Amino acid sequence: MAAATVDGRSCANQIEARLEPRILALKQAGVEPHLAVVIIGDDAASQVYVAAKQRACERLRIRSGMHSMSPDTHEAELAAFIRSLNEDDSVHGILVQSPLPDGFDELALTDLIDPAKDVDGFHPNNLGRLVQGRMDGLLPCTPAAVMSLLEWSGVSLSGKSAVVIGRSRIVGMPLSLMLGAKGCDATVTVVHSRSERIETHCRTADILVAAVGRAHLVTRDWVKNGAVVIDVGVNRIEDVGDERGWSLAGDVHPEVAETASLLSPVPGGVGPMTIAMLMANTVTATEQRQQR
Repeated sequence: MAAATVDGRSCANQIEARLEPRILALKQAGVEPHLAVVIIGDDAASQVYVAAKQRACERLRIRSGMHSMSPDTHEAELAAFIRSLNEDDSVHGILVQSPLPDGFDELALTDLIDPAKDVDGFHPNNLGRLVQGRMDGLLPCTPAAVMSLLEWSGVSLSGKSAVVIGRSRIVGMPLSLMLGAKGCDATVTVVHSRSERIETHCRTADILVAAVGRAHLVTRDWVKNGAVVIDVGVNRIEDVGDERGWSLAGDVHPEVAETASLLSPVPGGVGPMTIAMLMANTVTATEQRQQR
């Protein structure tokens, strides 16, 4: 039997519906949630992502400040602009779109963002809360999206074996902390490029999350019968049948649907939910600022 599909768009719609009364309450108190997005250069994929975030802001009536900087912007200029956004009391969330130009120190620039406005959830203060087992702050959006999709799909995590492929600070490592946190209680294994016999680890997983950025890396023989598979990867592959000459593919091969019980699609799975979690972080950041 083919795997059931995790409908990320429907889940995102539900998240947005829950945000609407919170946004209304803020506006009735005279506060307009404001997300500032900074993008450098004209990377096509980044432009698509930023446009999707802007559309979400428009749907929810969140103020969206789009700040485009030229490709020859110096790192010091970006750092100064981030500091100015930190000091702007009308701004509640700051997002610097990746990838940054070659030579930019992304970690150092992330550290400059006020942790209370870090709606990407990448600042050391926010990641450090996860190490403490705290889930009440600004969570990294894609890991939070995966967790929400699992909850929305009715997947039980307690005592289950979860394998995360990838150890990035953006997805793999924070997600592993969330899955293993008290209250979720999965037994988590993280595999990566230096791991031996990756497929052997994957075959033990009740929940398998692929987040490495390699198209169709995970094949059917890597997946235990009945496993839940969440595909975080978004990769461009050549596709002569598409008028663009390319299409999007996940890290998981489509044949995995023959083995898994539940599978998130690409596109339409984790992607819409990541944007929904960004909106949720923006609203949370606005509320927390009002409580100070």
